[in-house]
Amino acid sequence: MIAARGEHPLMILIPAFNEEGAVAGVIHELLAIHPELPILVVDDCSADGTRTVALEAGADVITVPYHLGLGGCVQAGYRLAYDLGFEYVIRLDGDGQHDPAYVGLIRDTLMNSGAQMVIGSRYVNGQGEHTSFARGVGIVFFRWFLGLILNKQVHDPTSGFVGVNRQALEVFARSFPLEYPEIEALVVLRRLTFRFEEVPVKMRPRMAGRSSITAVRSFYYVLHVLLGVIVNILKYQGNKRRP
Repeated sequence: MIAARGEHPLMILIPAFNEEGAVAGVIHELLAIHPELPILVVDDCSADGTRTVALEAGADVITVPYHLGLGGCVQAGYRLAYDLGFEYVIRLDGDGQHDPAYVGLIRDTLMNSGAQMVIGSRYVNGQGEHTSFARGVGIVFFRWFLGLILNKQVHDPTSGFVGVNRQALEVFARSFPLEYPEIEALVVLRRLTFRFEEVPVKMRPRMAGRSSITAVRSFYYVLHVLLGVIVNILKYQGNKRRP
């Protein structure tokens, strides 16, 4: 099991569900570039060999007791990192789309910018390669919608290539959006007057499997996240009115 923070204040977090075909390659790439960093894979009760191949590749692995979904896995990893004393966590997906070569850029920006969150964006100095049509529609909509709420442009609001510092880690360890967490997490940060920054990264094709955001589910995705954002805004307004 991953140990309490030692000399390295940063932990890598990989939530994974049925990523047997890709997660080992992600871990090998990470260790080749950053052999000093601890890597935690949170296995969401995968039905394949995700846990086994992740352990064999050199990561620490925890398996949640039942299927939690993406947000639940990320929160479990954040909670453990916070309890172990880590100052920073960088999350990337286990499907190979997030290039570990950009971990250093996100880390340096997180440590030096004063922002509580740093997002690896495929749309800063990039064209969003390897983005599905359904996900692209959601990105365009939420880019516009979040611009109204946050008073700041978010180029890639659905990116899961994200770094957080200990302030954000403390918040997200207690409460984190469950199903499609990236967009709601930005609204939570805004409520707390926390800052986020975006840095340019390149996305790659998935090494294996396929995205859960299909054309059929895209409408549900937009509606679900929109309702979550509205609830967060109303919660914030209600707290402001209390004496």
